[in-house]
Amino acid sequence: MSDFTVGETDFLLDGRPVRLLSGALHYFRVHEEQWGHRLALLRAMGLNCVETYVPWNLHEPHPGVFRDAEALGRFLDAAREAGLWAIVRPGPYICAEWENGGLPHWVTGELGARARTRDERFLQYVDRWFRRLLPEVTSRQLDRGGPVIMVQVENEYGSYGSDAAYLAHLTDLLRAEGVTVPLVTSDGPEDHMLTGGSVPGLLATVNFGSHARDAFETLRRHQPHGPLMCMEFWCGWFDHWGGEHVVRDAEDAAAALREILECGASVNVYMAHGGTNFAGWAGANRPGGELHEGPLEADVTSYDYDAPIDEYGRPTEKFRRFREVLAGYHADPLPEPPPAPPLLAAPADVEVTGWAPLTGVLETLGTPERVHPVPPTFEELDIARGLVRYEVDVPGPRQPYPLTARGLRDLAVVYVDGEPAGVLTEEEPRLGKPLAGPARVEFWVESLGRVNYGPRSGEPKGITGGILHERQFLHGVRARGLDLDAFEEGVEEVPFGPLPEEGAPGLYRGTVTVHGAGDARLELPGWTRGFVWVNGFNLGRYWSAGPQESLYVPGPVLKEGENEVWVLELQESNQGAVRLAPLQGRRG
Repeated sequence: MSDFTVGETDFLLDGRPVRLLSGALHYFRVHEEQWGHRLALLRAMGLNCVETYVPWNLHEPHPGVFRDAEALGRFLDAAREAGLWAIVRPGPYICAEWENGGLPHWVTGELGARARTRDERFLQYVDRWFRRLLPEVTSRQLDRGGPVIMVQVENEYGSYGSDAAYLAHLTDLLRAEGVTVPLVTSDGPEDHMLTGGSVPGLLATVNFGSHARDAFETLRRHQPHGPLMCMEFWCGWFDHWGGEHVVRDAEDAAAALREILECGASVNVYMAHGGTNFAGWAGANRPGGELHEGPLEADVTSYDYDAPIDEYGRPTEKFRRFREVLAGYHADPLPEPPPAPPLLAAPADVEVTGWAPLTGVLETLGTPERVHPVPPTFEELDIARGLVRYEVDVPGPRQPYPLTARGLRDLAVVYVDGEPAGVLTEEEPRLGKPLAGPARVEFWVESLGRVNYGPRSGEPKGITGGILHERQFLHGVRARGLDLDAFEEGVEEVPFGPLPEEGAPGLYRGTVTVHGAGDARLELPGWTRGFVWVNGFNLGRYWSAGPQESLYVPGPVLKEGENEVWVLELQESNQGAVRLAPLQGRRG
């Protein structure tokens, strides 16, 4: 059996110094049938280790209801088969530009700011989750013949809090549940972050994208001994809807990687391969200023990250530059990249044949409608990802007054007496035209992703501050929710009819015939905003706001012959084409 330990200056494998050359690859952002290919690419780039987070909210969607926690174990087995060690970062908070930073909505909805603290209820939830998850890790540790060499405690906690008792509880829990490999923390290379996030007796690591020498100098002030490691070397970045596509020059990124290694440090390339935020799991940020209290910026579906291996699993120029740098730290030649997966042989149009209005979809798949004194939040309706329809009556007769969805998060399509009346946002929560009574008003509110970083993480979704007509609250709000997961469970129950004359919102159904299945893109020119499923697999959110213009379709999702496609359009469509297309650039 092998033994991996932390020495005075190096990581030690059976007493011999080793350098970790790791790359981030999240199993939950890559189709399982493609794990082996992506892991082989990590090896070919010159890495000896893979790192993954674990999203709690994906695996415990409801209290005590667990969903495929075994996926982590299968991924770790795949890493071992690929000849890679593994670093596991189970959180419970992970950030990762993932919905709610990985925390379940039912946890933050109940606890608010008491999450990620020593709060007794939060710790009970974490304890239950870790006791379910950790056997997948402990049974695959290095001393048991598995690949796991390191486990991280929490994630960048010093950027958020200072509850040392909470970190100590997590540390004790991990040890009590059988984690014997080294435990580490990771934080930004700043004094307040390292003091808030470090745990006495555990190795501290730092996260940055450049200026390695300065970062390690700061780390050494807090930790004079032990190996140096950059747990997240940010070699690219992520995109927001409505923003610019972010790239980082390959030569600049390779120079920053070289500087880390010249410092004698170990590294985890974040991301080595980003993958995709399938099924609406993308998070959101409020980056405005140092305090992260600005307007919401929702993350796109692609998590390409301008990584060395692009979203489609293809090596890039950055891959080649990194491979050149990393080759110098191996005694033997690096393996060649594996053959590319099959690609879609030819473009194919989707024949859209049926439509169901949003109201019909909601009545079939949504939660029961109930009357509430004030608008309930998504969390109170147990809606993780999806939308909520709020309906309220404006009494009358009364004069026209402004109508405001106070505390709106995040976006609402409004109807007055069944007619479209506008789209409201957090920044513009008031109808553009004053409204007289009596009237019936519907707000179809969509969550664009819960905040995954900063003091606003865990905030509730929906209409959180009431509905105002002039200064008067409107009470007796009827509400029902539609969770994205419901489509996988009962979409066949939805009554479809003929296509509408105009591009109304709703669920569109169609088929596409494929000859030569393989990796592809789905294009939706003329559609506005919503979600797409192919053969029941949720590709994620599309939005004409850009910069993302198509959705990645993993080859294993498609099959030869007829394939079923559902498009949930939440705003409006000109009923333009829906088509499968061959792959183009990094993220066409």
